[in-house]
Amino acid sequence: MHSRFAIQLIAVLLAGSVWAVEVKTAAQLNSFAWRHKAEWFGGFSALHVSDNGRQLIALSDRAVLVRATIARDGDQITGLRITGNWPVLSSTGQILSGSAGDSEGIAVAPDGSYYISFEWLHRVARYTSPDANARVLPRPKAFEDLSRNGSFEALAIDNRGQLYTLTEKSRTRQGDIPVYRWDGQGWSTPFALPQRGKFLPVSADFGPDGRFYVLERSLSLTGFRTRLRRWQIVGDRPEAEETLFTSGPGTHDNLEGLSVWRDDQGRLRATMISDDNFLALQRTELVEYLLPD
Repeated sequence: MHSRFAIQLIAVLLAGSVWAVEVKTAAQLNSFAWRHKAEWFGGFSALHVSDNGRQLIALSDRAVLVRATIARDGDQITGLRITGNWPVLSSTGQILSGSAGDSEGIAVAPDGSYYISFEWLHRVARYTSPDANARVLPRPKAFEDLSRNGSFEALAIDNRGQLYTLTEKSRTRQGDIPVYRWDGQGWSTPFALPQRGKFLPVSADFGPDGRFYVLERSLSLTGFRTRLRRWQIVGDRPEAEETLFTSGPGTHDNLEGLSVWRDDQGRLRATMISDDNFLALQRTELVEYLLPD
């Protein structure tokens, strides 16, 4: 989401009041405001955290990739140190900008390469390293009809190396959320997820438990709300849907990136990052929840 919504967001932030999180089966561990003085810093829409919780990769919606180390004291994040930042490149090595650079989702493969999903110009691309040129995956005809500012905010990779992306706004005829899967050869639409309420999907991840996690967001005059759901994917079917938590308006900032991992104690955690839309009234926030197994 870009600063084109700045007027609406300013009104929301001025009017918003902080409500308590409605915890269902997840417990909040910490919240950390990440600050860095650089023109490119902000707008983070995707996140990958290493299994030990000490390293992260963040992606902004202005085509900037950032790596950082995380300092921790028990369950609390105490600081972050940026170790590198790179512009996301096109297939010809050009720095992406404008609608072509609306990068929204990231999925890291076991070999260290990664995939990025893009909104506006609907596509997914593979990168062998942070400074590598893009290799754009084939774009099926179904992508052409997606909402321009409502497509691939979320991207995840399973333990077989298959990619899953889902749309923020475009829906099936039945009103559900279509999920597209790349198996290395082509795209298919194996299933759709139920649309529940006004929440829209903005990020996804496969956890170390093998389940499919989807981060969702809603926006009203009283602030942002966040919801986290998960499923077991059995063949081509999502099963055992669970809502792990739903926050009240204003509890968190505009959480758009999700990474699910295990800590040194073997506990399942979800780390989320907010998109500050490059607005002074918002902040880049890292939020962590402890999840049930």
